[in-house]
Amino acid sequence: MKHGVAFRKFSRTSSHRMLMLRNLVTSLFEHEQIRTTLPKARDTARLAEKIISLGKKNTNASQSRVSSFLLKPDILPKVFGTFAQRYATRPGGYTRIHKFGNRKGDNAPEAIVELVDNPRDLRWELTSRAVGWDVMRRRLMGTKVSKLVNDPHGDMQQILKTEAQAPYKSRGLLREKTRWNLQKLLKYRDTNALPAMAEKASDHMDQLLATPVALKSLYEETKAKVPRKPHPRLHAGQLVPGENRSVLQMARGKLGSAISPKGPLLTMKSVFGSKYKTL
Repeated sequence: MKHGVAFRKFSRTSSHRMLMLRNLVTSLFEHEQIRTTLPKARDTARLAEKIISLGKKNTNASQSRVSSFLLKPDILPKVFGTFAQRYATRPGGYTRIHKFGNRKGDNAPEAIVELVDNPRDLRWELTSRAVGWDVMRRRLMGTKVSKLVNDPHGDMQQILKTEAQAPYKSRGLLREKTRWNLQKLLKYRDTNALPAMAEKASDHMDQLLATPVALKSLYEETKAKVPRKPHPRLHAGQLVPGENRSVLQMARGKLGSAISPKGPLLTMKSVFGSKYKTL
């Protein structure tokens, strides 16, 4: 009798967990990016991969299985239409998981699970920032800031085209990790992806030029032969002084709340002082 009670409890827990995962997968297909705990994100990504594989087959059997799993019938056209076309040439890896720290209260690890190549792709945002940072850093070597302001971008599309075709270990304007992410993002996208990436990278370069503190740290890093102490480094996803939205906030919107900048307004003259005219 005790074993029967234990079995019923186990079955009830499993059914509740499966219903929860079905809800998460349905929400992922609806919004293409959700936030949950890390274990749930892994299970959601695993099930979403199978659903997309069934959607690419587009048979009567696959349609029956997908419709019986998803909780919203209006998601079916996206699975068999939008996602099937988007991932037609991609052999797998339709989801991506980003760790997102720990949740307040129970300290459970959280994560963002998203469909790759979605309109708010976090990896796309981070890579575009990294490209802009690397190109700016290389162009600062041997170039005065006043000349760089007049033509900060150069031919960004040609730079990205060259880097996308370059071997992973080769020397270039981009770091190896940035080049690897760039090539991975452009591999299965259409021809419009490269101009879009060039535009985002150029926008981030404009932000760097408009942010004196970040520009000063870059300038000193490239000019100092033997720096006495390491200069602060802003990573691709971090806020630069003057910004009030992170990559995650720009890509997802409601996942984070914008924070108003505090303190006096930073200008080129207030940071560089009298040296600004000689740069």
